[in-house]
Amino acid sequence: MTQHLAAPSTGTSDDAVGHRTGWWQDAVIYQVYPRSFADGDGDGMGDLAGVRARLPYLRELGVDAVWLSPFYASPQADAGYDVADYRAIDPMFGSLLDADALIRDAHGLGLRIIVDLVPNHSSDQHEWFKRALAEGPGSALRDRYHFRPGKGADGELPPNDWESIFGGPAWTRTVNPDGTPGEWYLHLFAPEQPDFNWEHPAVADEFRSILRFWLDMGVDGFRVDVAHGLVKAEGLPDLGTHDQLKLLGNDVMPFFDQDGVHEIYRSWRTILDEYPGERIAVAEAWTPTVERTANYVRPDEMHQAFNFQYLATAWDAAALREVIDSSLDAMRPVGAPTTWVLSNHDVTRHATRFANPPGLGTQIRTPGDRELGLRRARAASLLMLALPGSAYVYQGEELGLPDVTDLPDEARQDPSFFRADGQDGFRDGCRVPIPWTREGASYGFGAGGSWLPQPTGWGELSVEAQTGAAGSTLELYRAAIAARRAHPGLGAGADVRWLDVPAGLLAFARPGFVCTVNTTGAPVRIPVPGTVLLSSAPVETDGDTVELPADTTVWWTV
Repeated sequence: MTQHLAAPSTGTSDDAVGHRTGWWQDAVIYQVYPRSFADGDGDGMGDLAGVRARLPYLRELGVDAVWLSPFYASPQADAGYDVADYRAIDPMFGSLLDADALIRDAHGLGLRIIVDLVPNHSSDQHEWFKRALAEGPGSALRDRYHFRPGKGADGELPPNDWESIFGGPAWTRTVNPDGTPGEWYLHLFAPEQPDFNWEHPAVADEFRSILRFWLDMGVDGFRVDVAHGLVKAEGLPDLGTHDQLKLLGNDVMPFFDQDGVHEIYRSWRTILDEYPGERIAVAEAWTPTVERTANYVRPDEMHQAFNFQYLATAWDAAALREVIDSSLDAMRPVGAPTTWVLSNHDVTRHATRFANPPGLGTQIRTPGDRELGLRRARAASLLMLALPGSAYVYQGEELGLPDVTDLPDEARQDPSFFRADGQDGFRDGCRVPIPWTREGASYGFGAGGSWLPQPTGWGELSVEAQTGAAGSTLELYRAAIAARRAHPGLGAGADVRWLDVPAGLLAFARPGFVCTVNTTGAPVRIPVPGTVLLSSAPVETDGDTVELPADTTVWWTV
């Protein structure tokens, strides 16, 4: 398949075939979690046909690209992040023909398609791993994973002290073909997700081939899952501590953010650059600092990296200004766009995070003050879309959806929920299928119900309920994305100019534009910066001054 895009939606310069150049520098990218977006065949599970049918909605929303979470053939031990075949579609999502049709339709609407790539680990049902187990110790295929003999007199102890992100040891012992206890294999996540050994040339060769397979299908880029995890420290040394999850994001770990990963991404960049239409790679890289994140987007590596430091920042003016400055400062030397993200499929939606007191982390079990959370979420979204660089929108945040915090235990499917001492295991709350209509068994998600239960009243937050409704969150997003595209001072860039405002407020200028943010719980009066372009809550000027409502963002033209 060759890539065919409709007329570009934005941009300042075009390449020879009419495509916008450097499109990722200021793109608004919409994350689709396929099982929860739209169900095309009525089995209660979202699929590619459902996504395809809803592409006009995404075009109308105004986004530039759609990122699809995994849809590959998988036993679904971790919602598709355990891949058994990287070149096949899982039947629950459709077929390769469905993927082909989706890509073509998206391009016809001027939307680009980014797919998830999971290179850190495979499924334990991947053909390589199944053969490695069946052939026993000495199998050449075991070198493509991390198989090791155990410690202790009889090899009964794990090879080192590493802990799984999902809880418990990061090692599982195998059983030899003759039934005797065997070697151990490494899995930084679930036991069903054995880690690849990226020191083995066959692994690197296989993923270069996988890249080409999907690029030939016409995809516009890859979001690289656990991009920081592929290379492990030589000798797999003990970490020497327990409660290792508490260290993540604070230190360089022997299994995360090793410098060797960058050679891999440089080799991938050469492949991406061979293809027309500016195909990109996006790093999901949890690193201790934004400076280390910047290493993934040097000019010969990836194009973007998720800004998790920004996502984890509280609704506090001083903290936000600090992370905005540090993010822009880190990306400027490598010439990469800063990215901004507030929610995704792994964290509590920001409408619920901001409804709770700060300091509770990114997985929260309580609904908090719903009205407060929505007000802050709307303000935070306008702030994010005003910043220079690229923004990510997680499906449903444009509807102001909260997390579903009261799912019964028997309905939960997050694998870490069932494992002790791992992640909190409450990711299901942000994965509940989104509502499209006011009525219906699944509020328009599909004819066959919903794989996770939707709350009563979900329909009042639906696309149908909010479309055309003055002041709705959906119409706010549509207006903000359109204004972002139309205003020459918004979108790409590397700088903001901070303005003096009282404590608890943020104000910054970009060419012909000012953004003011009140993160306090009370209205604050300031001089009028210009003419109101858009605001997250009603605002009225009074001569030369304006009273900014509590938890409100206002865009101004100047």
